[in-house]
Amino acid sequence: MTDFWLSCGHHLLDREDGGWLAVTDEFLKAYLARPELAPPAEACAAERALHSALFADPRRPFGASAIAAIEDADARENWRLLIAFRDRLLRHKTLEAAYIELCRKGLSGMPPLFINQLVHAILRNALDGVADARVLRAAELFFRVQRVTLHEGSLIAADEEMIGGAGGLPLSPLVSMLGIPAEANIDVLNGDNAASYWERSDRFDMALDLTAGRAGLGALAEAMRRWVTHLLGIGVTIEPLTELRDAPLTWYVGLDAEATRIGDLIWRGDEIDETTMAQVAGLFRLTFDNSAVALDRVQREPVYLILAVTPDNLIRVKPQNLVTGLPVKHLEAVG
Repeated sequence: MTDFWLSCGHHLLDREDGGWLAVTDEFLKAYLARPELAPPAEACAAERALHSALFADPRRPFGASAIAAIEDADARENWRLLIAFRDRLLRHKTLEAAYIELCRKGLSGMPPLFINQLVHAILRNALDGVADARVLRAAELFFRVQRVTLHEGSLIAADEEMIGGAGGLPLSPLVSMLGIPAEANIDVLNGDNAASYWERSDRFDMALDLTAGRAGLGALAEAMRRWVTHLLGIGVTIEPLTELRDAPLTWYVGLDAEATRIGDLIWRGDEIDETTMAQVAGLFRLTFDNSAVALDRVQREPVYLILAVTPDNLIRVKPQNLVTGLPVKHLEAVG
């Protein structure tokens, strides 16, 4: 099996007997190598000393005074956030356990960069052995913002960071359509080029067709199934739907903020205009393999998952909603 997503640092982590990822010194040091935390030439002695000490011992405890001694206010804030994040990781044996606790207690105050990197590494673990490039590309939605466009009846999602540049002449119709810089070389993932995903997986330069009824939403359903099973230790089946007709929304999970808003409207029975409904990019039905794991009042009812696009054509998935939003009697497989 060809490796993928080397940039998540999974090769720096160990696996516990249960299959979850154990925090290592090497993984913690990877954060110190980030450009945001590398002391610049004008950094004060206190910042340089802190950086050097953590490289020598990334688990070393630091009090507030060590950070307060840093002269630059932005640097102090960066280090405060990093130390707080590191300490939360070190309170748990595994990344998965740390992530679940973060989901339970709320992610506010934690830099999205750190959370996305956690999700990236955990997903790499959950998807180990997957041979379908579409599933891996769909899983990128969990930790990478997507820009979507409707082109000739197809809903195409491309990595927002990749297409955020400017300049250069377009090389393909997709590049022109999305306003992507020519050097990005974005291709839509399909049967002909899927084999190239493995060597380009860390470039995030392949777009995904999320049109209802096509393989992209099925691939996202499989990525979500593996995520739920890996983190919650329960078997589920997730299938994409082409439409939601007369379905009792006994329980639903918005996969992003817009989807939650739309789900609330549907659940309350509010009138929904065509513009709002057009924001729905995906509908899924989740059923539990063993209904006994579900809360009593929804044991015989499916859970509906909603994916939506923002008014400015972005998809910002919140994978934590699948951890905290499902009606299960327990929230994790391992403490």
